[in-house]
Amino acid sequence: MSTCATASRDLDEPLAGTAATARTWLLVEQPGPWGAKALTSSHLDPEIGRALESAAEGTGVRVALIRRPGRHADCHAPTRHRVYVAHTVPGRSWLRSEVTDDPRRLLDLDFAALGAGDHGGFGTPHTGAPLALVCTNGKRDRCCALLGRPLAAELAAAGEEGAWEITHLGGHRFSPTLLVLPYGYAYGRAGTHAVKEILEAVRGGRVISDGCRGNSAWERPAQAAELAVRTATGEDGAGALTVVGTDGAAPRWEVAVAHTDGRRWQVTVEQGASQPPRPESCGAALKSPARMDVVAVRPVP
Repeated sequence: MSTCATASRDLDEPLAGTAATARTWLLVEQPGPWGAKALTSSHLDPEIGRALESAAEGTGVRVALIRRPGRHADCHAPTRHRVYVAHTVPGRSWLRSEVTDDPRRLLDLDFAALGAGDHGGFGTPHTGAPLALVCTNGKRDRCCALLGRPLAAELAAAGEEGAWEITHLGGHRFSPTLLVLPYGYAYGRAGTHAVKEILEAVRGGRVISDGCRGNSAWERPAQAAELAVRTATGEDGAGALTVVGTDGAAPRWEVAVAHTDGRRWQVTVEQGASQPPRPESCGAALKSPARMDVVAVRPVP
């Protein structure tokens, strides 16, 4: 049976510029089943889920649920919740964590400050393995379950301590999708061997561009522009490049990308429509989803 991921792969739909956007991620461990809108349809108190969504709105913070790979019993047993907060702007990224018995305490966080990169002393710095967060929410799209859950399980079986399942990363048709922290780069159509290479690179402070959808800190045109500069220059340092300006509006932008060594590039990005039409998720009507096409990468003297 054909799936949205199969159609996207067969049509070679580009991945660059398709990552979910969030300068900061707030990840709350919640075992058990997840509904399509997991923050309000899981064993997390839906009142807390709605309040977290409301608190994060417009702040640059994105809230998601995570759980360890494996079978998820439908039980209501109280549990301690591992919480991660990660800021993903290159050169200023950080990842911190704590364990809480009461997720309601997270509503006391200053979400505007978190979005701006100020953790306010939350938790402690994460010093363990990089996080590989694989989207597995089959209630959103079956591809996330069919392709995401086996990947998460394989990573865990291979000893990747940072492997987690996550509720939603967008782009079901690029399944299996994952977000890698602390640097905030998202990937699509990921296999186990490729993810292990990605995580090994992260341990060395590097970014692998193959299969990359972009850095969540940037809007879609800037994601594509930064990846284009990485491809053109071979630069793989995680904090080496930053987007310093984006001018224009759909369907054309000029994006300024800067290197820590002082080099700069002007990148022209145009929005196109993917052809022929394809489903953006399983069972959805055929559409021509927007794509980010880089048409020029010019060094700035």
